[in-house]
Amino acid sequence: MLFALAALLLPLLGFTLMIFFGKKLPKQGDWLETAMITAALLCAIIVLAQKLLNYPHETLALNFTWVDFNTVPGIGPLKIVLGFSIDNLAAIMLVVVTLISTLVHYFSVGYMHGDVRYSRYFAYLGLFSFSMLIIVLANNLFLLYVGWELVGICSYLLIGHWYEKKSASNAGIKAFVVNRIGDFGFLVGILLIYATFHTFGLQEIFDGIKAGQLPNGSEWWLTAAGVLIFCGAVGKSAQFPLHVWLPDAMEGPTPVSALIHAATMVAAGVYLVARTFPLMTADALMVIAYIGAITAFISATIAIAQNDIKKVLAYSTISQLGYMVMGLGVGAYTAGFFHLVTHAMFKAGLFLGSGSVIHAMHQALHHQGDHHTDAQDIRNMGGLREKMPITFWTFVVYTLAISGVPLTSGFLSKDEILAGTLAFGGLTGHALIPVIGFLVAGMTAFYMFRIVILAFMGEHKDARRFEHVRESPRVMTVPLIILAVLSFFIFYSFNPFSAASGWIAHAVERPESVVPAHMAAASRGLFEDTLHHTHLTAMLLSLLVAGCGILIAFMTYHWKRVNADMIAEKYKGLHSFLLHKWYFDELYNGVVVGGTLAVTNAMRWFDNTIIDGIVNAMGGITRVTSFVSGKFDNVVIDGAVNMTAYLSGFLGLVLRKLQTGKVQTYIVFAVFSVMIFYFVFRLV
Repeated sequence: MLFALAALLLPLLGFTLMIFFGKKLPKQGDWLETAMITAALLCAIIVLAQKLLNYPHETLALNFTWVDFNTVPGIGPLKIVLGFSIDNLAAIMLVVVTLISTLVHYFSVGYMHGDVRYSRYFAYLGLFSFSMLIIVLANNLFLLYVGWELVGICSYLLIGHWYEKKSASNAGIKAFVVNRIGDFGFLVGILLIYATFHTFGLQEIFDGIKAGQLPNGSEWWLTAAGVLIFCGAVGKSAQFPLHVWLPDAMEGPTPVSALIHAATMVAAGVYLVARTFPLMTADALMVIAYIGAITAFISATIAIAQNDIKKVLAYSTISQLGYMVMGLGVGAYTAGFFHLVTHAMFKAGLFLGSGSVIHAMHQALHHQGDHHTDAQDIRNMGGLREKMPITFWTFVVYTLAISGVPLTSGFLSKDEILAGTLAFGGLTGHALIPVIGFLVAGMTAFYMFRIVILAFMGEHKDARRFEHVRESPRVMTVPLIILAVLSFFIFYSFNPFSAASGWIAHAVERPESVVPAHMAAASRGLFEDTLHHTHLTAMLLSLLVAGCGILIAFMTYHWKRVNADMIAEKYKGLHSFLLHKWYFDELYNGVVVGGTLAVTNAMRWFDNTIIDGIVNAMGGITRVTSFVSGKFDNVVIDGAVNMTAYLSGFLGLVLRKLQTGKVQTYIVFAVFSVMIFYFVFRLV
């Protein structure tokens, strides 16, 4: 556990030092953060080796009480216990995250050389790695959610690294906002779980469900909780319909794309589903399976029509993430996680390889003085294998792996997922999912070899520019070689045609569901028995569809037997539909963004017209009443007061004449008054 905590905290230490002292350090401190993540990788390797050799079936945990308010009226027990744990799943993921992050750090030294915010870039890489490792090691939903949100913040900072570009700043904002939608569902699911079990601990939650404790005492609410938690994965792992942020994230530096799209941020959603798999009901897994299948299909069709090398890889990532989610949804738990591991290697390599190509193209364009040609458009490339042999051959290895060609790691993991879909279809009757799985496998082979042919083979489009193309420096090519080596089968299974005999399959087995038996998917034994009988069929079909995809790519773009431009013109509507990414962005801009703006405009009109009108009317009435009140006060009230004053003065003036101060006069007035009273009363 000590080495695991060291692996967690070292990137955070590097981030802290880089933020405060990065610009003052030699080479702006790139060596410091790189050394920290390298040390974290070494600690992760030690953790994995110790875990598999000494504690293969145990879970090592470190828990501590964060807050304890005892029993709160109306809420119940309020005690939050946080902690970290290491099981085989976490130990493997720990190595995957730190390995990819380390290679990205080294690659960035060459790729980002001379960047205006060089030290800050490396600092954010460290914080990103720390955040992802929190997700990996957390054994409770609370701490997992903290890491989840930290990853979102870091992705915003890294995607928008070149925020001077409006497209980059918009991409960062888009990623942040879209992920908040999925994260809100995740948060609601966490609160629903906590309201039932009064704990965030995953093992305690599993034990509670196994004992028959369900949210609101309802099986439906347990399914809802599982789907809500999965909403977090829909956002982070770019699943339909929240997949639109990931292609725009290509505006960030290419090493960031490798980090986000390989083993870190987008893999977090898949890891979340794997971590919470035991509480998923059959209905929740069905939703997960179909979301994964739809995502894989939509993104694969879009990738076929894209010309930006990073955009093609972005949609390829979405498609492969859909594969992983689909694998977990159909019950192929080990295969889904296995594909996460293998995909991390060859997809990180693909992005770093594309970065090597883009770096070389930028250098050539800069030397030529051409600032208008798009360095990422594969139609502007060609013939690069002569100038960039290391990049070319490593890129070919990655492409073979993602296409599912034998002797590669991708063949092992994709084959297992496809076998799982066949088993799922046989057990449930949902045949659409395996059909989509095999169809997407063929499309993947096609669009990936399309990149290889257009970018590396044939003749370059500009001979003068081609003269200035050079292979990337060693600090960039060595990570490519390492990832290419790790894309072969031997590191995962000694049998090139069976992942089941490999160490990952033995280390990470599908957990039994803890939900009530009548709500659970097929038991592990039944599913694995069916999977065993479908393995050979799935392998042959996967080889067939991958071979067809590769053959069609060569016939279209290398041998020119098929005219791609003519097909695009003939089916112009379909091509435009795919080129514009199924018009999801336009749909969301029109409905979501436009709808939000319409509501805000309506609210502004209501405020300006109705509310301000009422306020202005009340102000007018107040002005009128104040005018009338002022006139009444000035004329009537002040007139009455003044008249009283005048009358008092007049009476005083008259009476003052009677006050002479002479006794004789007062005697005369008294006698005169008595005489008057005498005559008055006499007459009466």
